[in-house]
Amino acid sequence: MPLEILSIHLLLLTHIFFIVNRASSEYYIQVSSIRINEKTLSLNRTLLSLDKNEQVGGTRISTAVPYTVLEPSIYDVVSKSFVREIPKEVKMVPAVQPFKTCFDSTCIGMSRLGYNAPKIDIVLHKPNVYWTITGANSLVKVSEKVICLALVERNQTFGQAIVIGGYQMQDILVEFDLARRRIGFSNSLYFRQTACSNQFYT
Repeated sequence: MPLEILSIHLLLLTHIFFIVNRASSEYYIQVSSIRINEKTLSLNRTLLSLDKNEQVGGTRISTAVPYTVLEPSIYDVVSKSFVREIPKEVKMVPAVQPFKTCFDSTCIGMSRLGYNAPKIDIVLHKPNVYWTITGANSLVKVSEKVICLALVERNQTFGQAIVIGGYQMQDILVEFDLARRRIGFSNSLYFRQTACSNQFYT
């Protein structure tokens, strides 16, 4: 394993245990809250727990879903908070399906972490254990002058409260340790001025 990858693997991975779902082979994790720019959002905590039948609520990780899907009430709180926290000069524009919250990309700055967007923290089983989503993974370019919040509102009556999709895992090192029933994840590799495309995994 190259030294750079080894250092990322040893120093940056946060490990959490995943929940085994008897009804499927999907991976579930415990999410306790969501923060935007360090502000904890007021969410229905009941939705964040997987129910006894393991069919509704809870948080699932899926590489088959392109963008993170949120239960409608959670999407409403997250999207409104994101709009409040985004720089005032960034203007909203008409929605572009499948997204509902879109902005004029000519008004927003860029950094090595992507667009200058509010920081989203998916807080896990402890307040100091969280999955950070920066502008590179929270906003997606849909046209030359339009970017959208890369979260989708769930259109089904039942299902998981949160399904973390592939876009939010881009350029984040995610390790599935099936033997120990745990998932390891890093912050965005852009923090280290690198990306998954620069790595060589063997």
